[in-house]
Amino acid sequence: MSDRKSPVMTKVLRRSLPIALGTALLAAPLSAFALEGASKPAPPHPNEKPPVLSPVQYQGSSLLVGEHRLLQRKDIFREWDGIDPDYSPDKAIEAVKALLSEKDFEELFPYRLGSEEWFKVAKGKEYFKEDQTDYFSYDNLMNAVAEVSNLKIKISTRTGTWTSAQEIHRLDKEAKVETLVLRSADFNSAENKLKPIESVIVDCGTFLKEGFKKNRKRELAAFLANLSHETGGGWDAAPGGPLRWGLFWNENIAGRTGANMDAFVDPGTAELFPGTTDKRYYGRGPIMLSWNFNYGLFSSIIYGDKSVLLNNPEIVAADGKIGYMTAILFWMTPQAPKPSAHDVMVGRWKPNADERLKGLGSPGFGTTIMVLNGLEANLGEVEGSPVKRRAGHYREITQRMGVDISSEKVDTLNMKPF
Repeated sequence: MSDRKSPVMTKVLRRSLPIALGTALLAAPLSAFALEGASKPAPPHPNEKPPVLSPVQYQGSSLLVGEHRLLQRKDIFREWDGIDPDYSPDKAIEAVKALLSEKDFEELFPYRLGSEEWFKVAKGKEYFKEDQTDYFSYDNLMNAVAEVSNLKIKISTRTGTWTSAQEIHRLDKEAKVETLVLRSADFNSAENKLKPIESVIVDCGTFLKEGFKKNRKRELAAFLANLSHETGGGWDAAPGGPLRWGLFWNENIAGRTGANMDAFVDPGTAELFPGTTDKRYYGRGPIMLSWNFNYGLFSSIIYGDKSVLLNNPEIVAADGKIGYMTAILFWMTPQAPKPSAHDVMVGRWKPNADERLKGLGSPGFGTTIMVLNGLEANLGEVEGSPVKRRAGHYREITQRMGVDISSEKVDTLNMKPF
């Protein structure tokens, strides 16, 4: 459970291309805007006059940050690629139930935070909370999937501005309300305001709803297996074995106890995502969400308001639904040059030649480990290896689901970081 920065970049060419949470905003490298193999335009004729650029042509959103706009059907189709009914919130809970039952979930994670077994072992310990709720409950997972399914995100970037000059909108699909959640300070600067805008749209409702049913089961298993390792509280001689103790923690121990009093506020992003006095942004939730910029950005996407989690970071550890939502959004979002774990598991990601040279040519659970933590490269399932527990959880969950993974690479041996 480490507090680590996640500098993230993006490529932009529509729905299937990488987008990622970053040091400040979702960013797009310049190279992303040129189609591979596209021919160069012919040089202009000597007598040809250059086009007259209108500031209106490259005008960004008319909204102020935090403002909302109710959209008509034609607006949603034109500006958001419509709303796909297959990825609607009302089907989200059905999707989870079709892959893993509540009974199986509870048997897989009997010592999850706030469960009956957790109370038995936590009683009298320094971390015990009498009012602790079942944070990692099956219901919280289903409700998080439903909430995320209601969101679309649009990232608009001024071409050639690398990590700056962006606007981010969210769309509440049910309410049909668009909100401008972020605008970088230089988006409409004199230098940038005549640069074309490239946009990418992400439908967050595709989680657990793409590909064959086997792949959807594998995705949920991989998601839970990786979270179980990040939050595991077991040890080799633990009652029932170490795999029974997945989802035990939801806070970085040093941060929670005060052994590490760092506020985890990055100076480079403090203007955009200012830390609140006396608040600390150490790791919380299923993915140990850390740093002010991640709290602010996730808050913007979930609530449409960056200040909610910046002012109240403890929400991530107090509300299991919100915790799961941060994990799902992280899972769904590529971090260039890495694909998203979602794309790896459902078969959308196709490794390129460079990735194959790095041993990343086998889409599957092992590759998701490299997506989430490149420090675990070239590790097998040996004693002391974190991959052993990750793979152990994955095998157990897929076995419970009735999915054969015997031909899938589940470790990171011979893999190098993206």
